[in-house]
Amino acid sequence: MNHADGRYLEAKRTVDDRALDRRVRDRLLDELPATPRIREAAAGTGVTVPRLLDWGVTAGDYVGVDRDGDVIALARERRASECGGEAITDGFRVDDLTVRFEQGDALTAFAGDGADCVVAQAFLDLVPVDDALDAFAAALRPGGVVYAPITFDGETAFQPDHPADDAVVAAYHDAIDAEPGRDSHAGRHLLDRCRARDGDLLAVGASDWVVYPPYPADERAFLATILEFVTAAIEGRVDGADDWLRTRRRQLDAGELSYVAHGYDVLYRVPG
Repeated sequence: MNHADGRYLEAKRTVDDRALDRRVRDRLLDELPATPRIREAAAGTGVTVPRLLDWGVTAGDYVGVDRDGDVIALARERRASECGGEAITDGFRVDDLTVRFEQGDALTAFAGDGADCVVAQAFLDLVPVDDALDAFAAALRPGGVVYAPITFDGETAFQPDHPADDAVVAAYHDAIDAEPGRDSHAGRHLLDRCRARDGDLLAVGASDWVVYPPYPADERAFLATILEFVTAAIEGRVDGADDWLRTRRRQLDAGELSYVAHGYDVLYRVPG
């Protein structure tokens, strides 16, 4: 499952925009100082930056890290063009916000940084949750916050109904859990881990991916990639999988396929 594909990351942008919980976002903005130091783990193509600007975060310092050099290059190119920033080394400056994108390991790049906020969007189902929280705590100043929107939590649905749906979804989630460090129920486990720590769980909200026809923007390509993820996970493991996949691809081509995946937005403050 290649979650670092540039087209997939760009195509899911509008899906993410609809999913984000506004109440959790507003609490995040309340927690940030006037000129925050923001760090993003697994930043992908950097779509958090235009969101921050839209939310009124127009001063401070943002650094996004991703291990994939191609998506970092795409982030530098597309976000600078979109935001109209002045070019600087490895990034750009817009208003009073400095933006940089760097290639590196999201769990080690920010150690000792003293950041005000670490953003980890659609990331904590890909790595061990406790390891990630430890790494983010090491990156934050006392009282800094972890903003973890769109953390997948193991509910997946495709419509219209198909007789193999239950078996396909179960095999898909089992394949996720079989990968080292991955967790198909990362959302609820993140809540458990945050409550068990000494910091404060500040806000939680649902952030469901919901895609349905007619598909806006490039969401047809997003759904096609989701089907490829499922295909790779269930190959040879589910009776009736071939018919399920043929049916779903035909429905996607005809503009008939809908998809829902349940997730959480979480805001956690480390001890002050």
